Amino acid sequence: MPEVGKAKIEELTRKISALSKGQLAWLERAIKVYEGPYQYKLYNKDFLNETSLQDFGDAMRIHHCFSAEPFTKDKFEFVLEHVLKTNGHQAKLAPKGNRGHDIVIDGTKVSLKTQADKNIKADKIWISKFMELGKGQWGDDPKDLEGLRGMFLGHLKGYQRILILRALKKAPEWFYELVEIPNDILIAAAQGTLEMMGGSRQFPKPGYCHVKSPKGQTIYELYFDAGGERKLQVKNLLKSQCVLHATWGFFIQPE
Repeated sequence: MPEVGKAKIEELTRKISALSKGQLAWLERAIKVYEGPYQYKLYNKDFLNETSLQDFGDAMRIHHCFSAEPFTKDKFEFVLEHVLKTNGHQAKLAPKGNRGHDIVIDGTKVSLKTQADKNIKADKIWISKFMELGKGQWGDDPKDLEGLRGMFLGHLKGYQRILILRALKKAPEWFYELVEIPNDILIAAAQGTLEMMGGSRQFPKPGYCHVKSPKGQTIYELYFDAGGERKLQVKNLLKSQCVLHATWGFFIQPE
């Protein structure tokens, strides 16, 4: 055992002896989680390496010591920043409420998303709230969708990369994946086909922007959600058009 590692273990051992019964119970729970089976896999060494892959996965396992709910966006942001910084990258979270990027990694502005809905599909990505559409002309004129699409395209200028953490399986056998959505795919919405749902009872009227390949295959759809939040969704995005960075699979024994 390296001397530095041995010294750290001896220091922690001394501190453990001072813990309360309740604190020891939580510590034992964390140790049991770390003893459980897991499999992490790195597909792209762009900004993650084997060490940061391990660190990120272990942070998710610690989260699930105390929660049966999937990793949320705020935890994704916090842990990614910490893991990247401790593994030699420059990383800084944007201020809360920033309408553009969520984090800057080595000078690159990055938007972070999560997906964990109960109907999640392995081959298609759904982002239920890509951005807010609170401002802008929006009624029942199909031309209004052009302005909403313009807001979306303008929003994309606020960052260079988009990463989404997806929980494909949930307790007790968790499986997460980190996927990058190429900006070029989303910019292609500029040539997409707009469709307003004139038969809807809602006002303003919801609508779609259908983005297809040259062969006519639907790559994804923008959905202009006219509900109370007036938000834009990205629906049915083909994961085959995206970049898989890493996966984390692990089993958490129920209490």
